[in-house]
Amino acid sequence: MEAAPAGGEDVSPATAISRWSFAVSQRYQHLLDKSTPHVLQRWIAFLVIAAVYVLRVYLIQGFYIVSYGLGIYILNLLIGFLSPQVDPEIQDLSQGPTLPTRGSDEFRPFVRRLPEFKFWYSITRAFCIAFVMTFFSAFDVPVFWPILLFYWLSLFILTMRRQITHMIKYKYVPFSLGKQRYDGKKASSTDSTSLPTD
Repeated sequence: MEAAPAGGEDVSPATAISRWSFAVSQRYQHLLDKSTPHVLQRWIAFLVIAAVYVLRVYLIQGFYIVSYGLGIYILNLLIGFLSPQVDPEIQDLSQGPTLPTRGSDEFRPFVRRLPEFKFWYSITRAFCIAFVMTFFSAFDVPVFWPILLFYWLSLFILTMRRQITHMIKYKYVPFSLGKQRYDGKKASSTDSTSLPTD
């Protein structure tokens, strides 16, 4: 008979692998949580990853279909990043707060459908996956890349024109730096009440 492990539990290989994968995913999530407030550093890291991918595609002169798929995915993410969480076209006024449309309306910050961190994470992960795909020749489908580039640029222009029209129609800007502060003039002596002097 085999003796049971000291802990009293029989540890199977599947249990050991699931514990290890859980520990790795916890550590990965911890690193993501720590990187959340470091916006500039995260975007610099993304630019490095994107530059490495572009350099690899340029040097091997292939994988244009992967790059096209990546471009379509980025365009989809960008639309979510630039769109409000609740679309004013669909929202009924009785359902809740709307975007401010007049200067006298209460300040409400722009809430994105796709938050900045999720946008960064998704786009970085997409570039990493596309980079790994460049190591497998099955994804190197021969195509005439200028047609793909022209088609992607046409899609980008049409989509952005529609998005900008939507922004103008509903009077919102997807980029804000917080609540606007007004530096008004100091109150004049006639506006302020002064205590009578004896």
